[in-house]
Amino acid sequence: MTAPTSAPPVRVLLVDDQELIRTALSMVMADLEDVEVVGEAADGEEAVGLAGELAPDVVVMDIRMPGMDGIEATRRITGTQGEVRVVVLTTFDDDAYVYGALRAGASGFLVKDMALDDIIGAVRVVAAGDALIAPSVTRRLIHDFAARPEQRGKRRELTGITDREREVLTLVGSGLSNAEIAAELCISVATAKTYLTRLLAKLDARDRVQLVILAYEAGLVSP
Repeated sequence: MTAPTSAPPVRVLLVDDQELIRTALSMVMADLEDVEVVGEAADGEEAVGLAGELAPDVVVMDIRMPGMDGIEATRRITGTQGEVRVVVLTTFDDDAYVYGALRAGASGFLVKDMALDDIIGAVRVVAAGDALIAPSVTRRLIHDFAARPEQRGKRRELTGITDREREVLTLVGSGLSNAEIAAELCISVATAKTYLTRLLAKLDARDRVQLVILAYEAGLVSP
């Protein structure tokens, strides 16, 4: 699984109250050239402290932990360290918690029974500045999030974007990749990426996950 690279390794903080999970991930990442585990935490409070001290690129965050949970820890880390990305660990019965983590600024979701290679790949994706919007679990969670009773009737006004950018945002909210957006609009992939970059800046969104949420909140995409 070693991936050759000349770039600095992705610095990862592992947060989980189960030592077995932290150990398994740490052992796998120890064999990689492009990923480095810089710390481990067993609860949210410890995670917040270590994130401030170690400045990791990515925090792999469990949700259910004693004391401060992963949602509050995610909120505090993304609120004070905008450059740090957080991916949360979840299971299918954790949806209610994941909605909170999504709102707290998480850049994606990992399922605990995923293959270790997939988890490593997800860390790399998030470190590169993207969000885990392609996996079906993420689309389902965001789709369900938009359909929750507290979201019904809400409409967010989007200002300062062009009609074309609104069109791109609608496609992002529908779960299309950059390549699929390019094909749908008959533009190049590079142009699609440019629109995404503009939308992130204009809407003050951290990543693709937040753009999807905005598309639902603005009524561009319906559950």
